[in-house]
Amino acid sequence: MAGVTTNAVAVAIVALLSVLVTSVRSAENYDTSLAKSYNSGWLPAKATWYGPPTGAGPEDNGGACGFKNANKYPFSSMTSCGNEPLFQDGAGCGSCYQIRCLRNNNPVCSGEPRTVVITDMNYYPVARYHFDLSGTAFGAMAIGGQNDQLRHAGIIDMQFRRVPCNFPGMKVTFFILPGANPNYFPVVPAYANGDGAVVKMDVMRSRNGVSTGYWEAMYRSWGTVFRLDTREPLQGPLSLRITSDTGKTRVANNIIPYGWKGGSSYWSDVQF
Repeated sequence: MAGVTTNAVAVAIVALLSVLVTSVRSAENYDTSLAKSYNSGWLPAKATWYGPPTGAGPEDNGGACGFKNANKYPFSSMTSCGNEPLFQDGAGCGSCYQIRCLRNNNPVCSGEPRTVVITDMNYYPVARYHFDLSGTAFGAMAIGGQNDQLRHAGIIDMQFRRVPCNFPGMKVTFFILPGANPNYFPVVPAYANGDGAVVKMDVMRSRNGVSTGYWEAMYRSWGTVFRLDTREPLQGPLSLRITSDTGKTRVANNIIPYGWKGGSSYWSDVQF
């Protein structure tokens, strides 16, 4: 009996390793352009969830994109980690996707589309496309009153498609990270409608209160944090120019005032 049990365990381990290797290969063989497209139709994916059952995912309500307060409007805890074809080394941060699961995926799935925002990175995908959702977003795919029952499933098949972001009443907001100073300028652009994802940001500095008229490219530090390191101290007011992943641009003139400080946020008058 012991020999049979040992053999059974060995077979199970080999089968598990085979599944894991297949999953990793599948996750590597992704198509980023397909996930980014607005015309792809519904695509298959795996869904899991993390964090508090009715939370926004991370305990600090942030994530690898650099957004803050993901539990509050406009993200309202409807957030997700994305694996690389969704996160895209940070270039996918802020993108919006409709997600759904059908009754044949799980009996308590509603089939109704729900919209989530990419705010975090999924480092351990189990499929080509893997949404590691907030508990709130995962439960939102269930029929009314069955949110907890769906969360108990842990992992399910689902479908997704990219959609334009729509945050009523919001303008693009710029968060300057704590620790910033006139020589180190890290900024998070947030709440962009339309594409949602900002892939490029430039800054125009002032000297003695007068704009230089010259744009300086910032670089992606991590997530959706764009950064400028400069020997010449930055003096406000500063203008910021952002570019979405489909090439649309917006300019927030003099959005960062004289005397700006790290840890501050500035609400612009621009939106996509």
